[in-house]
Amino acid sequence: MKNLVALFVLTLGMAMGVSAQMDNMKSDGNPMVGGAAMYKTKNIVENAVNSKDHTTLVAAVKAAGLVETLSGAGPFTVFAPVNSAFEKLPAGTVETLLKPENKGMLTKILTYHVVAGNFDSKAVAKAIKAGNGKAEFTTVAGGKLWAKMDGKNVVLWDEKGGMSTVTIADVRQSNGVIHVIDTIVMPK
Repeated sequence: MKNLVALFVLTLGMAMGVSAQMDNMKSDGNPMVGGAAMYKTKNIVENAVNSKDHTTLVAAVKAAGLVETLSGAGPFTVFAPVNSAFEKLPAGTVETLLKPENKGMLTKILTYHVVAGNFDSKAVAKAIKAGNGKAEFTTVAGGKLWAKMDGKNVVLWDEKGGMSTVTIADVRQSNGVIHVIDTIVMPK
């Protein structure tokens, strides 16, 4: 009986190990984001539409007409706010920004979350070290965004003094990299 129990435990353990390996293969070695596998072979938009944590961001990207741009060759580094980041904005802000007459403002805010180039966490850390603890990035919107370390976390701050923390780094895409953030960063 002991041998049968040991065989069952061993078989169960092996099955769980294979399942974990399959999950990693499913996501192409990338972290899961919003309950979805992120594939290095897909572009930013193709992956983002599958994340349940980024439905507001995807709706905003569509409303701003940025789907084609963010599906392009890049490379882009996107600091992608989760749904709860949008919920931190004053009531009615998201609805107002999604209106066609506010497309310019929405585009400016969204492109402020994008940096041209492929800045994975190692490149960001290197830039922070080279800047004596602070890195400055120029966003696609033309504004400045700064990064620093807070313990092991990368923290961003924007032109208005707002702060955001990278919660998931290095979500690799075919046209760049996404770093998931917990708060919207805002241009001047």
